[in-house]
Amino acid sequence: MNVIDVVDVTKTYRKYARRKQFATLKSAILSGTLVGDLKPDETFNALKGVSFSVPQGCTFGIVGRNGSGKSTALKLVAGITKPTTGSVTVQGRISALIELGAGFHPEISGRENVFINGIMLGLSKREITRRFDEIVEFAELENFIDAPVKTYSSGMYMRLGFAVAIHVDPDVLLIDEVLAVGDEAFTHKCLDKFAEFRRRGKTVLLVTHSLNLVERFCDEALWLNDGRMRATGDPRRVVSAYITDVEKQEERHMAAADARSAAALSEAAIASEAVATPKPGGGNVPEGEGGPPDMFQATEGRWGSREGEITDVQLVGEDGEPAHVFACGERVEIRMTLRAARALSDFVVGIGIFNLEGVCAFGTNTNIEELKGDRLQGEGTVSFFVDGLDLVAGTYKLDVALHKLDGYPYDYHRLLYGFRVKSRTQDAGIYRPRHRWGFGGGVSFKERIGS
Repeated sequence: MNVIDVVDVTKTYRKYARRKQFATLKSAILSGTLVGDLKPDETFNALKGVSFSVPQGCTFGIVGRNGSGKSTALKLVAGITKPTTGSVTVQGRISALIELGAGFHPEISGRENVFINGIMLGLSKREITRRFDEIVEFAELENFIDAPVKTYSSGMYMRLGFAVAIHVDPDVLLIDEVLAVGDEAFTHKCLDKFAEFRRRGKTVLLVTHSLNLVERFCDEALWLNDGRMRATGDPRRVVSAYITDVEKQEERHMAAADARSAAALSEAAIASEAVATPKPGGGNVPEGEGGPPDMFQATEGRWGSREGEITDVQLVGEDGEPAHVFACGERVEIRMTLRAARALSDFVVGIGIFNLEGVCAFGTNTNIEELKGDRLQGEGTVSFFVDGLDLVAGTYKLDVALHKLDGYPYDYHRLLYGFRVKSRTQDAGIYRPRHRWGFGGGVSFKERIGS
């Protein structure tokens, strides 16, 4: 039996803008809607033809980016708002924890708010009195329950709201990302309650950005994007599809950022040619562009004489295509295109990888690797192959350089190329060495579900 049925639901909101007059109450009554007579560009569809069903005892997760319609779907199920078109049917008592502090009056005490919220959720005063001590103990607010709610921290708000929501013994529990403000210990307590609800055959509808939580606890999942259904069914399959889409968007975003940086540098290079001054050792280095004495303290930029140039830099993945997002441990090629108008015999090619705090994760060059420059003339390519990108998840910046053996810069690109390393494992630091664990004697571990 389905406890929740959402059938072809569309939810339309009015867009608000300056100098726009709101529809009058009279016109709303006559037309039956505040949005029905608006032009398409005056409305916004938060949900567009969404349908899903949740069987009794199922834990159902909804994932998606901010603004994808997740919270709107939950509010429709809770009955807080009504669909513009379509239908929503829910069987049994609903308890919703949708917004931090929703339903709490800030001027009165936590004790009074517990009774008010409990009555709103369908309990009698006698039932609330019987469960009151258990609610306060679960929320860990014994010393603050008689203080005004306006004095509570966000974590205290969340703990009290969650405690009330689960202790009304609902048939359907709706939760919208509020666990994000809880501390580690309380989060574990909430997860234990989820597990207890599942054992008791209760139905849970969960909106969250915690993909591990969806994979670990949910029986089914739904991915919403721009108000539309993109995938539904097995949580691991849905989460995998969602992550792939996020990576594609990150790829486009980082590629666009690199393109903007390249365009800005090209304009700066053209402007700097007018102030080029002779430097010892040959070539013209634009004034002020000789490079800082300590490259590790340098900020983003490009400098050098341009007797030799790095005209293109690409990071290439295992599929042979340029990319900006890579999996931890993936094979990566840093491919550089070099150009020199006249032959150079004194040259070194270098690379460096930095995190966003400016900490160097790795750096080397052809001289360190005992390779001596022989000839660079016209156009050519240099590739640096990384057999395993063993970095922890995060965003990194790439340095590339073409310079003389004594460090005189032909072309230095500092922190101009960004890339991201993705991993479902949340390590600390920068470097993730290839490793394994070993156990013996009376020590044993088992694989954690959902990890």
